[in-house]
Amino acid sequence: MKVLSLTEPYATLIKENKKLIETRSWKTDYRGELYIHASATKIPKEWQESKKLMKLVDNTSLNFGNIICKCNLVDCIYMTKDYVENMKKSNYQEYICGKYEEGRYAWLLEKYNTIKKINKS
Repeated sequence: MKVLSLTEPYATLIKENKKLIETRSWKTDYRGELYIHASATKIPKEWQESKKLMKLVDNTSLNFGNIICKCNLVDCIYMTKDYVENMKKSNYQEYICGKYEEGRYAWLLEKYNTIKKINKS
């Protein structure tokens, strides 16, 4: 089982199908199932102050400390200057949900299963 841990609100944005590209500084050759874990880390202040980002999770419960969905990692793309510019112009919502910079990587995800929360007794 492969798990990717993300600070909120990014994990929930994937769960809600509002974010389907995860940006990373490193590439992966892995393709296949990938569980998304919402870390217990607080949302950084600068992210909280981003009204455009936080509006995407208005009225949505965040999922700190839980595995919340299962995705399929289908590709890993090296970001060129043109890729970054195109993303900013053609998919602004995705653009504000990641760190798009030349030399980084875009992990393309297909969401296909939400994990039901299990109550601990």
